[in-house]
Amino acid sequence: MPELPEVETTRRGIEPHVAGRRIAALAVYEPRLRWRVDASLPRRLTGQKVLAAGRRAKYLLLRLERGTLLLHLGMSGSLRVLPAATPRGAHDHVDLVLDSGAALRFNDPRRFGSLLYTEDDPACHPLLAALAPEPLEAQFDTAYLWRVTRRRRVAVKSLIMNSRLVVGVGNIYASEALFRARIRPGRQARHLTAREVARLVRAIRTVLAGAVRAGGTTLRDYVGADGAPGYFRQKLYVYERAGKPCRVCRTPIRRRVQGQRATYWCPECQR
Repeated sequence: MPELPEVETTRRGIEPHVAGRRIAALAVYEPRLRWRVDASLPRRLTGQKVLAAGRRAKYLLLRLERGTLLLHLGMSGSLRVLPAATPRGAHDHVDLVLDSGAALRFNDPRRFGSLLYTEDDPACHPLLAALAPEPLEAQFDTAYLWRVTRRRRVAVKSLIMNSRLVVGVGNIYASEALFRARIRPGRQARHLTAREVARLVRAIRTVLAGAVRAGGTTLRDYVGADGAPGYFRQKLYVYERAGKPCRVCRTPIRRRVQGQRATYWCPECQR
């Protein structure tokens, strides 16, 4: 599933192509995404200027003159910049055609992505209103994470993947951050010490920032706006490395299912 670094990489890739451009057309070839694409969207969007490309958690926000387009990549989606005349491929569901002759093409094999529109403040949208602070911004600090971990019996990995507490830290980056913080993923959040919480904040920031610089992580479907895969996979310490030697201590990496997701850790480095 595309996570915060993949969405941020996509945002940076499309912004130079969309900012200041007008929407010439919205072509919806398959409206049956996670939520059905509103049939009125082509009419409502055509002619509007794109003011900026933003991001909130894993949502791309195209800010228009009269509203905001909210796009989620789902589990397998990608958004690419192509000449509008490029023949469609399998699972190409939506084209946002710009006055430059380029198109933002949304491809989503599993159709778990979404395309929604609001003319209100997007921060008040039901999908965004309850989201937690961004982990790469100042509001996410040691004091904040210390406060939310107190009295919570949930495993720390589950806590940092809860978008109402921390946004954008999906399964891959949760495992990687916990390795760098030297914390076992199954430990109860309330048992973390202040020093461990500080290490975890730094680790989350380091992992996400590094993944953004590397263009995200390609495991199966993800590509950036230019069609290139993400290269952070080569820097993974534990994720999908079960049975392989730890890059630090050579102990075999372990795997187990936690909260219906695969979790990876080093039994020697993580306590």
